[in-house]
Amino acid sequence: STMNITTFGHCCLLIEEGGVRILTDPGTYSTQQNEVKNIDFVLITHEHADHLHIDSLKVLLKNNPDAKVITNNSVGMLLEKDGITFNPVEDGQSFDASGVLIEGFGKDHAVMHASIPATQNTGYFIASKLFYPGDAFTNPGKQVDVLALPVAGPWMKLPEAIDYAIDINPRTCFPVHDGILKAPGSTHLIPPKVLGPKEIEFVTLEIDEEHKF
Repeated sequence: STMNITTFGHCCLLIEEGGVRILTDPGTYSTQQNEVKNIDFVLITHEHADHLHIDSLKVLLKNNPDAKVITNNSVGMLLEKDGITFNPVEDGQSFDASGVLIEGFGKDHAVMHASIPATQNTGYFIASKLFYPGDAFTNPGKQVDVLALPVAGPWMKLPEAIDYAIDINPRTCFPVHDGILKAPGSTHLIPPKVLGPKEIEFVTLEIDEEHKF
């Protein structure tokens, strides 16, 4: 079946699969989450503000009163302080999102610096098709069709991202976590040069444009 993905910027993705609408990581680098309607589930990988903007999430849940939040317990504890309920899905756990399988992979955010304690980070595998790792290079240990590939961040270098894509070996990948770049430029040009010959397609998503996978 076709999965439709629209990026609102950085890591905020609108994923449509089998009539189910899932939004990931409504953070500080996007605003469309404040407008979007008919959302069934919200997936949150970790608590950093570029992935979880609480005020945005409150607006989203007001606009989508039936939407359910899926996240890990670290994020969940923060949400509960604001009276927001959640469905816990962590490493090794899964959830049936109205017929769409959501599986959790990974435990920790990638190291920012040895002196900074790790934050919990859960990558999500959606419909056995799309893997979105959050802020980590987690290998789910199963075949990935489409990979949401972090390409920029204070916790990574671009060669690591490219090697991660090679390791996962998806059919297609697209860049995420690029909201921090003033101009993506070469960050989007280098991966296809390496991944193309390895028969891994690298697709850049234009903000607000739907792409079929």
